[in-house]
Amino acid sequence: MEEKREERDGAAGARRLIHIPIIHTLEDMGNLSEAVQRATASRLGAKAWRQKLRAIDQRWSEIERVVERSGLSFDKVRLYQDGLPVCGREREIVEELAGKGSRNHRLLVRLIEKGAILMGTESSELLREEYENIRQSLSPPGRRPVSKAGTLGTGEAETLLKRRDRFIAARINATLRGGETGILFLGMLHSLQGLLDEDIRVTMPALDAPGGKGTE
Repeated sequence: MEEKREERDGAAGARRLIHIPIIHTLEDMGNLSEAVQRATASRLGAKAWRQKLRAIDQRWSEIERVVERSGLSFDKVRLYQDGLPVCGREREIVEELAGKGSRNHRLLVRLIEKGAILMGTESSELLREEYENIRQSLSPPGRRPVSKAGTLGTGEAETLLKRRDRFIAARINATLRGGETGILFLGMLHSLQGLLDEDIRVTMPALDAPGGKGTE
């Protein structure tokens, strides 16, 4: 295996992946943003909610600083984004969320303009399941519908997260080419450990800003 990796690296260049753990903002939640805000503010209280928003904002400032000062040749960079389906409308989705104020997606737009390639990253079907789960969890207990698509138990939610992780890893394995660098923006509850090809060299930059687990 080591000989094959060296042979591949020498012929086409190593594959590198920069894994950036992210915290989702309300703007990333789309139609669920108001419900998420109400539920989170109610649970934390107004003061803690404001502190959380400031921490998330600081974390994104730190992410922007790290990425934009990375010195990468962005024409050899592929962008992989948590929550972005493989659908043929990836650029449109990113620009729409950027227009709504998402710092994550505004950063993606800037990197695309520098030459980076935007990649559909997730399964549309699994994302629909995730959306339904979140929507049901935010409904009042007495009004939560029973749906095959909605799996509200903790075990089922963890299983869905693992299925998403496997799809994301497979997508990176199949599309990241020798000599290229991938930048993966991935929620903090995800883990691709043991799922990526052995020749992909993964780095995770240190982020100094405070933050929590967000709304992932």
